[in-house]
Amino acid sequence: MARPIAKDHDEKRAQILNTAAQVFAAEGYDRASMNQIASACGISKANIYHYYAGKDAMLFDLLENYLSELRDRVCAPPEPGATTPEDRLLQTVRAVLRAYQGADDHHRVQVSALGALSEDRQKVLRAYQRDMVAHLSAILTEIAPEDLGTNARKLRSVTMSVFGMLNWYYMWNSGAGSEAREDYAQVVTNLTLKGLHGV
Repeated sequence: MARPIAKDHDEKRAQILNTAAQVFAAEGYDRASMNQIASACGISKANIYHYYAGKDAMLFDLLENYLSELRDRVCAPPEPGATTPEDRLLQTVRAVLRAYQGADDHHRVQVSALGALSEDRQKVLRAYQRDMVAHLSAILTEIAPEDLGTNARKLRSVTMSVFGMLNWYYMWNSGAGSEAREDYAQVVTNLTLKGLHGV
């Protein structure tokens, strides 16, 4: 007879994933072990295998949850006040920075360990990334159709430059709070729209 699923199964699974993100970020995915994760969770190694068959399954679930939620937040419909593409650019930049708040470990794991998964699993995760890139690219094209709408290479360069300013924010402003993130969102938006004279 199959073992019944505990009522708090999803809650415990989420706790395991959050702890795994901390361990993977601190130790590196390759060096981290199921023993370390189980110990950090305060459960036995045997117990952790009730939730995940192995480290790769845990990594995929961690990143799939993280990136799908990030994609949904970044690609959300325009807010009521976001009537122009410039407004939507600021909304998108804010959404990224807000989503990253408190998720430094998940972000580090995404950057460093996604390539450790099988090609099939990477494709699923990279699709979320492509959705976000396409979303931002569409906004930038609407803002500067003559400059970016006819030059795919330049559009990609600008799009990835914006993500670059956002993706590495945690490296030099670790633990930034909501107010600092709002300020930085405006800086990134102004820099993107107007260059240094707009900052």
